[in-house]
Amino acid sequence: MTHCLEFRQRVLAFKAKNNLTFQETSEVFGVAIRTLFRWENRIEPCTTHKKHATKINMEALAKDVLESPDDYQRERAKRFNVTQAAISHALKRLNIAHKKNASASKGRRTGKKRVSAKNREA
Repeated sequence: MTHCLEFRQRVLAFKAKNNLTFQETSEVFGVAIRTLFRWENRIEPCTTHKKHATKINMEALAKDVLESPDDYQRERAKRFNVTQAAISHALKRLNIAHKKNASASKGRRTGKKRVSAKNREA
């Protein structure tokens, strides 16, 4: 859990005001010493987590999407030897959205319900 900026400032101000060590401050507030060191260097909390792809070659994935745009994510995952979720995240990194049906089917365009053969006879 990320501590808010106000809490971080109060902890560091308390440490400076009472001339405490990192160990003593850690015991008073129940915060790890390493966390206090991190706050000393950069007090603002990180709002995003940007991690580059480690297992998927992004250029190869982009090329694969261009070569076979109709493939399912699970098919791509099998080719790249990763999970479907990994492919989904990688496609989001590449800003490639899922396909949308640009033109609705005939039944949906007219707004009429399909009638089965059994219902026509009755």
